[in-house]
Amino acid sequence: MPAAGLERAVDRYLRHLAIERGRSDNTVAAYRRDLGVYLRFLEDAGVTDALAIERGHVSELVQHVRSRPEAPLSASSTARLLSSVRGFHRFLLEEGLVEQDVASEQKPPKLASRLPKAITVEQMAAVLAATDGDDPARVRDKALLELLYATGARVSEAVALNVDDVIEGDVVRLFGKGRKQRIVPLGSFARAAIDAYLVRVRPALSAKGRATPALFLGMRGERLSRQNAWLLIRAAAERANLGIEISPHTFRHSFATHLLAGGADVRVVQELLGHASVATTQIYTLVTADTLRDVYTAAHPRARWS
Repeated sequence: MPAAGLERAVDRYLRHLAIERGRSDNTVAAYRRDLGVYLRFLEDAGVTDALAIERGHVSELVQHVRSRPEAPLSASSTARLLSSVRGFHRFLLEEGLVEQDVASEQKPPKLASRLPKAITVEQMAAVLAATDGDDPARVRDKALLELLYATGARVSEAVALNVDDVIEGDVVRLFGKGRKQRIVPLGSFARAAIDAYLVRVRPALSAKGRATPALFLGMRGERLSRQNAWLLIRAAAERANLGIEISPHTFRHSFATHLLAGGADVRVVQELLGHASVATTQIYTLVTADTLRDVYTAAHPRARWS
């Protein structure tokens, strides 16, 4: 492979992810950033040819990003970076560009077990109530937040929705990772909030910008961005005086936790969340079990030593 071949190979791999694997723009951008770090590391090590990469280079990369003086990576960020690197090396081998996969045996750092952070039903009600009002932005914000809580959608899935994805019969069509489609019920509160937004607010917002099928629009008529969604959720949490920071993913975590606490089957929740494996969904059962244990310990007269 020529000296400039590494960069071309990365570009080829990214096109493979986008076109053949159907990865989202955000996912491809994350891979691009990770592999940019890898290429700079290899350049500093004097490696410009894929055939010259050895197993030691991959392990040295992990040590380097974990211990570098400026902005060392956490275990989770290192694991994500290594996942990108391993995927790239698998691609090189499959395409016949190298004779061995030098990254296949490199293990990611151990991650601390972190349970998803959900808020209570009462806290969620307070956040949703903080979007009450007739102001166009409030009507839109309520529609978005009600949808996030009602469906467990990722924020990227929510802002990517088009008007036609809200289907008659109180369901919404979401497109998850790899553009995999799933149909999720909306519920009466979310449907009422979306209907109010579509009738009272969206036509005026749409008239301010270019014609777009996007469901959620910014104040200038363009599709609402993920960053703006984060900001309006943060603002609602501040108005609700929760005293904690929440994010769009808090809605997803709370959706799953509250469903399971209410008796929903874990495989139904898996389908609603769009998880490929039920093992990913089962982590929420641990959250529910912890909550039950806390309530039991506080309430049962023989739960604790005196």
